[in-house]
Amino acid sequence: MRTSNRLSPVLALLLATAAGAAPPEKPKNLRYFPKTIARDALIQRMREFSFALGVRCQHCHAGGDGVSFDGVNFSSDAKPAKVTAREMLRLVDTLNDKLLARLPARQQPPVKMECVFCHRGLPVPRTLATELTAVLDKDGIPAAVARYRVLRAKTMPLGRYNFDEWTMNELARSLAAAGKADAAIAMLELNAEFYPESADIDLQLAQLHRTRGERAKAIARYRAAIAKDPKLEMARKGLEELEGTP
Repeated sequence: MRTSNRLSPVLALLLATAAGAAPPEKPKNLRYFPKTIARDALIQRMREFSFALGVRCQHCHAGGDGVSFDGVNFSSDAKPAKVTAREMLRLVDTLNDKLLARLPARQQPPVKMECVFCHRGLPVPRTLATELTAVLDKDGIPAAVARYRVLRAKTMPLGRYNFDEWTMNELARSLAAAGKADAAIAMLELNAEFYPESADIDLQLAQLHRTRGERAKAIARYRAAIAKDPKLEMARKGLEELEGTP
């Protein structure tokens, strides 16, 4: 979560129930779900969306106080998120019923797409690389480093982002390819804090420093990579090439 005062979907539902508020008995303006859907079944689907996106009812529905159901206009299409949700549901249906159904030797029982697979508790699905790149572009390297630390500390148990070694390594590659070597090096150095035994991080740093003409730093990183993985031929070759030059 990005703000500490944001209620979880579970707490919001409990508060709404305690307040005696509830969705209407007869839903109106159903454009995706069948008009014959049972009220309990519809509410359960809404709960699934709430948990999958980490949001409350007012993310899609207009009105209300943001806590209870009191004053919520469930039939209104005033919020673009509600219209978007319908289209996303149709997209999921297309994936499950048409595209995935065409796969030869499809696994049984078949794997079916669900909202949570992409959203993982986020209103807008984003990868760690996407999140950090946006911060880098807007606020710079220190802010991106700080953002990573916060996300790792607060969201890692929730599985909202992938914090494995290669996520950051590949982010660094893309940054370097875009001419942002300073940012690439910062992301790799940050990654090395959490994966100190990784020879690949040292190798990637060595190559970046070498490209920038930072010979001493490149040599140090090549040596560090070899110390961690003596069979890493790219590091050995790079070190030999640099130590053989004046």
